[in-house]
Amino acid sequence: MSRAKVYGLLMALAMLFMAGLCACSAQPHSAAETAPQTIVVGIDVFDPYSYLDRNGQFAGIDVELATEAFSRLGYTPEFRTISWPDKDILLSDGTIDCIWSCFSMSGRETKYQWAGPYMYSRQVVAVRADSDIQSLSDLADKRIGVQATTKAESLFLGEISSLLPEVKQVNSFETTEDMFAALRKGYVDAVAGHEALVAKLTNLDESSYRVLAESPYSSELGVAFAKDTHEDLAVQLTQTLEDMKQDGTIGRVAEKFGLDAEKTVWGEPGK
Repeated sequence: MSRAKVYGLLMALAMLFMAGLCACSAQPHSAAETAPQTIVVGIDVFDPYSYLDRNGQFAGIDVELATEAFSRLGYTPEFRTISWPDKDILLSDGTIDCIWSCFSMSGRETKYQWAGPYMYSRQVVAVRADSDIQSLSDLADKRIGVQATTKAESLFLGEISSLLPEVKQVNSFETTEDMFAALRKGYVDAVAGHEALVAKLTNLDESSYRVLAESPYSSELGVAFAKDTHEDLAVQLTQTLEDMKQDGTIGRVAEKFGLDAEKTVWGEPGK
């Protein structure tokens, strides 16, 4: 073969090679390259923030907020129900990427890498509709019902600093239902607990109960990542949650599940 023919053959091969490269570069990215990145979210069963509905699907305030917020950031959340006492171990070993389940930042500010706050978690006091108790100061020398091992119990036992008056007696019950039964029968003068749990029962019989406007304790809710991890994502998520506050998304979700958006999203009044 002549030198000219060899040269021509090499040029033809080179052109075919370049055409192949161009064709490859023109192909769209594969589904794997464009699919949202999965992030594993650890949740506790705590209605109405995070729970399984009657169809066995994850539902609740935090589930809806996490889905929307991470979607805006290009992530798909994968929810996992966790044993709450094991949450720190699961974070540190990478089983979950974050905790998002009505988790209070207050008192834990330096323990985790936080995103938020995005809502307020309020403790409230409920009384019978015909009670003469109108404010927290009226609880002085009264009998209070609380659920055992809750923040409300710690508040009225004086384990958490507050401006609550000294009460006559603190009665701890195993369940919220037992606590309200004691209120209904007059064994206690008032009951205290997390706003969501109290609202769930008072809403069933609004003519029988009344919730005081003042809150004895309020804490900021956030999304917890392991300390010194996910710094950039935490910053981005904090901004996204603020955007969701401003555009009304968080307020709409809170009200959908029976919470007062003005108090739980913005913290006023009665913070």
